[in-house]
Amino acid sequence: MRVREFKGEVTAYLSLVFILLVTFIGGMIESASIQNAKNYQRADMNRAIECVFAEYQKELLERYDIFALDGSYETGRYVEQNLSDRLSYYGAGNMEHKLTRIQFLTDRGGQAFCDQVRAYEEHKYGIDAMKDMLGMTSVWGQQEAQAKEYAREEQDSQDYLEEMLAENESELPETGNPISCADRLKQSPILTLVMPKDKTVSEKRVNGQDMPDRRSKNTGYGEFADVAVQGGNLSSLLLGEYLLEHFSAFTDDEHAGTVDYEVEYILGGKDSDRENLEAVVKKIVNLRFVPNYAYIQTDSEMKAEAEAMAAALCTLLAVPAITEAAAQGILLAWAYGESLMDLRSLLKGSKVPLVKSKESWQLQLSKLMTLGTDEDCSEGRDDTGGLSYEEYLRMLLFLAKKETVALRALGMIEQNLRMICGQTYFCADLCISRMEMQSTCHLRRGIRYQFKTYYGYR
Repeated sequence: MRVREFKGEVTAYLSLVFILLVTFIGGMIESASIQNAKNYQRADMNRAIECVFAEYQKELLERYDIFALDGSYETGRYVEQNLSDRLSYYGAGNMEHKLTRIQFLTDRGGQAFCDQVRAYEEHKYGIDAMKDMLGMTSVWGQQEAQAKEYAREEQDSQDYLEEMLAENESELPETGNPISCADRLKQSPILTLVMPKDKTVSEKRVNGQDMPDRRSKNTGYGEFADVAVQGGNLSSLLLGEYLLEHFSAFTDDEHAGTVDYEVEYILGGKDSDRENLEAVVKKIVNLRFVPNYAYIQTDSEMKAEAEAMAAALCTLLAVPAITEAAAQGILLAWAYGESLMDLRSLLKGSKVPLVKSKESWQLQLSKLMTLGTDEDCSEGRDDTGGLSYEEYLRMLLFLAKKETVALRALGMIEQNLRMICGQTYFCADLCISRMEMQSTCHLRRGIRYQFKTYYGYR
């Protein structure tokens, strides 16, 4: 049988193309293999960091709806190496780790805490419902500004009256003088003037020097502007709503915390319940003075009554300017007395109208003289269409500095978790909210791969 022979040839050009093609395919396979190895490393790290953050502080979530990782791991002492050890435990031990940024609950005035509060409130109520409340915040701001303005006006009026009396070498009688009565009331402990007869003031205390807003704190490092929530009026409003839901106040029926008046502590920052309640009551008196004084200036009958009493007090002086100044001083004293009556209503759980009218005005001028004496038997009325004590707390929380409020709230959380839940090691400034880790791993043939992984509670 005859075998046919064929002559084969491969040109140099085709040989080079073939080699290049094989090299390209090999390079693609190698690149895919390396990328796959990188993906495995990233997947290991993502899984590990998620497992680490799954070890959140359970009692903090159950009682206060806040996620945080206890960076001390129940020791009361933060050690950064613990985080690397936990990552290794969850399968990321074949790489080196370095923290590039970390944020604790107390950092930057409780920024991470406020971000979680905002997310919680928006999820619970919806953003639109909260925005509907923003319309009132401008009124609150105006009322605070007017309170300061009226305080200056009251001082100026008193200084002018004293100056006129000094020039004429005279003085007003003490008996039957509403101005002297108001001075006496302002020098008296305010709680004795406004406390309901059936309630007593708590005498509980905290160690203020151990609170996050006063002590030296553990702090994180690195910026988180790329993930932080923008602040503003809405954040302050939502923070106030959260605090009223999770902390007790004077008018609440149950008080199970380290102190009874937790919201008042957040506003006052004093060591005792009594001091904090007193501080809040004074603030509300100032706010109530604004609508009371504004109304009394529009009521011709009340102004005439004040002028008549001023004329009677200044009968022997025969100086019209003194009489006019005394009449203005009486109106200011009367408005202050009415504010005390409003506080009596609020502290017993009743409501007072935001704007006063002839029907809702409580205090007669003759009764002003007996306030705070044994003859005082006046109790605040209830106006069903008015504002409650809680709503005034909401107003004060919104007007307060958000950073201060947040840190004091975290202080209350600390104290309650320690006392009620037995978490004696718990410190808010050791609770991690966000962190970013830079990981370095060594792939085959000396390839070094470095990447960052971020995780944070929202």
